[in-house]
Amino acid sequence: MAVALNNLEHTLRQLKLDNLADHLDQWLQDAAKQEWSYAEFLEKLLSQELSEKYDKRTEMNIRLAKFPYLKTISAFDFKYQSTLDPKQFKEFSTCRWVSNGDNLVLLGPPGVGKTHLAIGLGIEAIKNGYKTLFITAQSLIAFLAKAHSENKLEQRIKNLCQPKLLIIDEIGYIPFDRLGANLFFQLISRRYEKGALILTSNQAYLNWGEVFGDQVIATALLDRILHHSVTVNIKGESFRLKEKLKAGLLTKSQPGEQP
Repeated sequence: MAVALNNLEHTLRQLKLDNLADHLDQWLQDAAKQEWSYAEFLEKLLSQELSEKYDKRTEMNIRLAKFPYLKTISAFDFKYQSTLDPKQFKEFSTCRWVSNGDNLVLLGPPGVGKTHLAIGLGIEAIKNGYKTLFITAQSLIAFLAKAHSENKLEQRIKNLCQPKLLIIDEIGYIPFDRLGANLFFQLISRRYEKGALILTSNQAYLNWGEVFGDQVIATALLDRILHHSVTVNIKGESFRLKEKLKAGLLTKSQPGEQP
């Protein structure tokens, strides 16, 4: 019996089923105690291994997504941000739109939760098996400009087209120069109808001509972005203002933070 157990454990490790090998004794005890059939024992064993592999893969892909911090949709305070519909974001969390290669654009002033929602949906996409990457607009343009100067633009754009979901945060906080606008357009064009996007911006679409320094490029970008997309306008107050009110640093009679 001991030899058979040792051989079984060795075989499990050769198959890279280390978690099952580590807990083999406990599994056998549970099987005997609860009188599982051979089929039940095997099904429970393999289900546990699949669950472990899913958790490890999800954890790894969350790290590779390069989120600045981790936030979930369930942790978002929809009661405070009453302009948003929780049911709508519950539907977004199914990630059917990611599968279809559609886009989601979150518009609103600073502090209303755009980045939190983008990260939360990014995590849901990863849980649903979609590779995801998060990057700010400023970092993205710096990355592409460097690639352009090193004659590596084609490869870098190809890399940015690999994640099924690309999250570009904070569009509009810093205006694009002509090169940056052109590089951004190239990326959006390459991902068009192939990969999903989440974009966050503090600027209404009417102002994107100023953001990109060129009304023609802005129009061409919006044509591609909005073709298969949902836009969510967030009009509530800043969460940072909420925290200051809680801490007694402001009163409701004082002016709030400026967008």
